[in-house]
Amino acid sequence: MLAIILAGGKGTRLKPYTTVFPKALVPLGEMPVLELVLRQLKNHGFNEIIISVGHLAHLIETFFGNGEKLGLNITYAREDFPLGTAGPMLHIEKTLRKLPENFMIMNADVVSDINFAELYKAHEQANRLATIATYRRTSQINFGLIDFDAENLKIEGFREKPILEHSVSMGIYMFNRRILDFIEPDCMFNYDTLMKNLVKAHEDIFVYPFNSYWLDIGRVDDYEQAIHDFQEKRDLLLPESSPVA
Repeated sequence: MLAIILAGGKGTRLKPYTTVFPKALVPLGEMPVLELVLRQLKNHGFNEIIISVGHLAHLIETFFGNGEKLGLNITYAREDFPLGTAGPMLHIEKTLRKLPENFMIMNADVVSDINFAELYKAHEQANRLATIATYRRTSQINFGLIDFDAENLKIEGFREKPILEHSVSMGIYMFNRRILDFIEPDCMFNYDTLMKNLVKAHEDIFVYPFNSYWLDIGRVDDYEQAIHDFQEKRDLLLPESSPVA
């Protein structure tokens, strides 16, 4: 099974932690977050890994090498300029055309106990173009929300500091390689544009709801929470972990 990991970003929201390190190498305990992801992928049966790198790429390449220490085959795709979150797929199009028809692509900074193999199997067996892993989040709104008629400005409802529930993307996607036909070449191209293009083309996009543990460590608060959670939930996140290389 093939996984593509996006590790080319500068991690500007995570400064000062990312001043000298790429976001993929910020530590959770004794290991970088990307090492946690790679070990999880290995435990779930993935063996082919392509890491898309850009900012401070040499540090990531030096740390993980060809993946031999982790029992993986790791190759790298360097971005000459930022390609966004979906653009890297087209950057390695020739490689993807030679590999399995379905593949996973994910952010390097995801901390979760999701079963990657089950996600892969659900997508493949249903013969889907795109499957997005989603997570239910709650948001506290610290204001009173007013619902009103836009024409006559009459108030129709009032909600004081409501808690809203919504499904968010986990930054983990399963695609059939036909997805490459919907990506614009030689430019920064993000998932939001890709999803809008798929909807406009009347393509079916499916979700894979997940409700156990997930954090995106793109922000300082979430990263500090992930450091704590990694110690508390290590057996959940790495139930069959091997010694650190």
